[in-house]
Amino acid sequence: MEKGSAALLKKLQAELESYQTSQKTFMKLAKQRTILEGQLNENKWVLDELNLLGPDNKVYKLYGPVLVKQDLEESRQNVGKRIEYISKELKSSNKTLETMEKDIGKHRENVQKLQQQYQVAVAMK
Repeated sequence: MEKGSAALLKKLQAELESYQTSQKTFMKLAKQRTILEGQLNENKWVLDELNLLGPDNKVYKLYGPVLVKQDLEESRQNVGKRIEYISKELKSSNKTLETMEKDIGKHRENVQKLQQQYQVAVAMK
């Protein structure tokens, strides 16, 4: 194998590894985003249920194996804060995934270009 085509092959392999690593990272982040979306929906549902309760209703929070009475307004505030936090995390996750999608696209283009260059170099031998 010629030095030029060997160097191209090495570049192609490195770019391919980088592309695959980016894809794996993207999949992990997408899975985390799905979990966050589920948590957000669950907490919104809990807040909706808490908002249906009147001042005479009692709210309990599970601490380990024990149910502890909690103030209704405090429960609403806690769930509201959780929703706010999860929403921020979700927004950040979405931005990261958008950036990664662009990077993956660049890696894909580079891999295709290097494959074409390698094929030309090998065919010219």
